[in-house]
Amino acid sequence: MTLAARIRRLSVAFHERTILHDITLDIPAEGVTVLLGRSGSGKTTFLRALNRLNECLPGCRTSGEAELRLGGELRPIYAGRTGEAALSDLRRRVGMVFQTPNILPASIRQNMLLPLQLATAFPASEWWERMERSLTEVGLWHDVSSRLREPASILSGGQQQRLCLARTLALEPEMLLLDEPTASLDPATTHTIENLLLRLSDRYPILLVSHGLPQAKRMASRIVLFGKGHLQGMLLPGELPQGSRDEPLFRRRGRWKPLRVKRGTPPFSVEWKSALPLVPHFSNEWPHDTKRNPPA
Repeated sequence: MTLAARIRRLSVAFHERTILHDITLDIPAEGVTVLLGRSGSGKTTFLRALNRLNECLPGCRTSGEAELRLGGELRPIYAGRTGEAALSDLRRRVGMVFQTPNILPASIRQNMLLPLQLATAFPASEWWERMERSLTEVGLWHDVSSRLREPASILSGGQQQRLCLARTLALEPEMLLLDEPTASLDPATTHTIENLLLRLSDRYPILLVSHGLPQAKRMASRIVLFGKGHLQGMLLPGELPQGSRDEPLFRRRGRWKPLRVKRGTPPFSVEWKSALPLVPHFSNEWPHDTKRNPPA
């Protein structure tokens, strides 16, 4: 199994508060890996640790090891080159799309071309072609090709999110990180974005933060469960509870029910002790068949 990321004992703290506790995890390169858990469980902090965006915030301390598949091989991202140029290159290669579209206060054209100018060494003769190709890939070129000089703020929320994704794709990333990219979108636009991401998962390893079971069932090739900054377990979409309610896992009478570690088992192998048999057993070993086909 080809890995997109290998994480060992990763912890992240801000000032005196630890947000992530000793995360050890192997993430396959194929398909969409969904990070699932309640708000405040550490999903976004984990995602931001993979392109070192946490370090933009004051008081951040990160320990442990993280290796990502860059240039065809697993490379450590917290060792070796650590200057601004190295961090800029890492964040270009590990692209991220946020929950709220972070468009620049500029035209649609400038939103696409400025990152190419500032963050890459691509020749200027290629910028327009890259812009058109990326906007076409996200299904936006037809809508904006005659309005490129207009402010990006005139676009709808779904169009702005697709613009941000196109801007990321134009930089030629090797991995995509998405932090609840459909949280503020209507159902029809959410469906459009999800289908787009499923198509892109054939080309890029994708890590997607979500707090909803329905989206996880639709999108995931595999699911990583977070709770209170700890790795709770890993499972396949078919092992999720049945039903369509958008509620977090492991919630019982308004509280998190603790997971009990079995004696003599490997690290991060835990068993669910509950009258509700949601998921009987978790392990940090993936099943062999994790392949998911996009819905028709």
